[in-house]
Formats: sequence, C-alpha cells, structure tokens
Amino acid sequence: MSRKKFIAGNWKMNTTLTEAVELAKGVVETVGKQADVDVAVCPPYTNLSAVYDVIKDSNVKLGAQDVHWEAKGAYTGKVSCAMLKSAGVTYVIIGHSEQRQYFAETDETVNKKTKAVLAAGLMPIICVGETLDERKNGKMNTVIETQVKGAFAGLSVEDALKCTIAYEPVWAIGTGETATPQQANEAHIFIRNVLVGIFNKQTAEEIRIQYGGSMKPDNAKSLLQQSDVDGGLIGGASLKAADFKGIVLPQ
Repeated sequence: MSRKKFIAGNWKMNTTLTEAVELAKGVVETVGKQADVDVAVCPPYTNLSAVYDVIKDSNVKLGAQDVHWEAKGAYTGKVSCAMLKSAGVTYVIIGHSEQRQYFAETDETVNKKTKAVLAAGLMPIICVGETLDERKNGKMNTVIETQVKGAFAGLSVEDALKCTIAYEPVWAIGTGETATPQQANEAHIFIRNVLVGIFNKQTAEEIRIQYGGSMKPDNAKSLLQQSDVDGGLIGGASLKAADFKGIVLPQ
C-alpha cells in the first residue's frame, strides 16, 4: 500500500530561542507548503511555543523530544502531555536511543509514555533499534522485536494506527555511518512483520516506519525509495533548513 512519507527533524539539545525561530522560519520558507510529505520539527522544550508561532500557518507540525507519563505532580524537570499540547505540539518522540542510553529509558517507560501521549490526543514517534554490539552478536532482531512488543503492549489497533515507528540503528546515529538502503529496508520489513504478529497484516501495512540513522540529502533519495522506508527522523541534517529541504524533497 502507499504510505505518505513523514520527515521529522529532531533538533536534540541544540538552538537557543533566537536560533530556533530563525531555523523554523527557514523550514517554513523551504518546505512549509509541502503537502505530499508530512513534515514536523522537534525543538527543545524551551523553544516549543516560539517555534509553533512561526509554523502554525504552514503545513509543518510541531513535535516534542520526550514527555513524562504522569499528568502532573512532583516530578521536577519533567513535562506532561497537557503542557506539550498547550504549546501546540502534535507529535512526541518516545524512546530515542539517547534516552535509552543516557537516561534509563526502558521498554516499560516507553509503553507508559506511549499510552499517555495517545490518551492526550497526541501522536507518538516510537524509536527502536540495536547497538553495534547487538548487531555483531546476532541479537539485532531479538532486541528490535522486544522493543516493538514492549512499546505496543496493551494498545488497540485504533491507537496503534496513530503511532509512527522510527528505526534507529544506534551505531549510525551521529557517527556518519549509515545503514545501507538494503539494511534499513530489511530492518523495516522485520519490524512490520512483528506488527503483523501483534495486530494484523492490514494494521502493519498502515503504520509508518521512519529511518533514523544519519539520513542526509545525499542518501535520502536511495533510502526513501525502499519499499518499507516511510520517511526519516532526522538529527544533524535538520539543523540547517537547506539540508532538511534536501531530505523532504530529495533530488
């Protein structure tokens, strides 16, 4: 089936308020009228409202980089779904490899966050992927299957269809290394087959799976041409509007 491509820029811990506004303006100018591809930008929390003011009249949507699963309370430093929604957020990245690596994210907390985001009427971008050691040791499929099943545990088909999965080979994030288009597609096909087992074939065919490992303008076209690569979760290349355009509209 034909799935609409979805390119999301993850700005990570980059951009001051002024820089974020300028970058958002550049994104709107270059791809803000794009209707054939879904586009989102995910700035740091401090810049969400200001970026929303820039993009709100364009086709670019706002995403957040993380969220806490509790609605409110004594959770210093955390941000709730309601807070994100009030800032104009549509999408929320959950379970990014850096959250798993540095901040004790687990499959259980990914599941809690996913359910909270869906309950709030927001749309999750759920990240899964293996480390280099896990790939070398033949554990890649087991790791990915465990992460996908953990994230989607207890979700209805209706909720699952609101989710996007981002496959992140951890060894290809910020390293300049990239999975070949064939490697990426094989992983995406495997993920889709896991979804068939959890739900059914039709549901699995409808869920979009982004590639999230050093996608750049010079490799975007070959990756996005693959049968099961439905877009990208873009890190470094999303910090320059021209580079981001080169991925949203690859030549």
